[in-house]
Amino acid sequence: MQFKRQIADRLYGSWMIVSLATILALPLVIGVGLYIKAAPMLDNVSFFSLIFSSEWAPSAGNFGFRPFIAGSVHVTLLSFLFTAPVCLLAAIYLTQFSTRTLVKIMHPVIDVLAGLPSVIYGVWGILIIVPLVAGAAAFFGTASSGYSVLSGGIVLAVMCIPYTLNMLIEVFNTVPSGLKEASLSLGATRWEAVKHVVIRGNYPGIISAFGLGIAKAFGETIAVMMVVGNVVKVPGSPFDAAYPLPALIANNYGEMLSIPMYDSALMFAALLLLMIILFINLFFRYLIHKTKRQ
Repeated sequence: MQFKRQIADRLYGSWMIVSLATILALPLVIGVGLYIKAAPMLDNVSFFSLIFSSEWAPSAGNFGFRPFIAGSVHVTLLSFLFTAPVCLLAAIYLTQFSTRTLVKIMHPVIDVLAGLPSVIYGVWGILIIVPLVAGAAAFFGTASSGYSVLSGGIVLAVMCIPYTLNMLIEVFNTVPSGLKEASLSLGATRWEAVKHVVIRGNYPGIISAFGLGIAKAFGETIAVMMVVGNVVKVPGSPFDAAYPLPALIANNYGEMLSIPMYDSALMFAALLLLMIILFINLFFRYLIHKTKRQ
């Protein structure tokens, strides 16, 4: 009996180690595979020439990724500016001030929004957001079709709200009620207790939620592709069209076989996307480490 238990323990331990190693190796395997496919492009053109060039003419062999990087950055940052305050304030209210009835209503709503396919958000953006943005551009004296960075940022923000909000709610719910009660017993107001105990004590969790939200937003494809305009240029204003990296891969993957080096260029775009998301995660991990030390 003891022998069987030892065998079972070893099997379970080995299986857990193999599973953990597989998860850890996945990013490396994906990165190596993308690099191998992108190597022909990197052999002909330097890395910095590719990311800083704005000329995109695949038929002529010119592959400049600066417009696509700029488009992704503009849309992601704009969506973050919309998402961050809404999610933070909503999470604080739902966990610290609202009634249980409202919380019970909101949780299914958040889950439904998180589970909607991205194409539904894209169609909603075309029907509602794009005309509103076109009207706003006319109001400010700017010509715009509505398919723009602003439309992509709004649609992306709405998509990321349930994802980020769920994480922030879980973070704030981990605060022991005894800490807040102790703060109130010392004479603090309810908002002061929330500010100094709930928010300040959860800086690492808040940063982690925002970091994961930005990484998710940067890689979104279908919904953003439907409303952002897909014009190869560096956007100069929120009313300009853009062309994010994920949209480049999704739109052109079927054409790559007919143009030399096109497949390698699209694989380089995927590798670039992976590198940027890894950088975002490492940057936010560094911020979390710094805030924990403080």
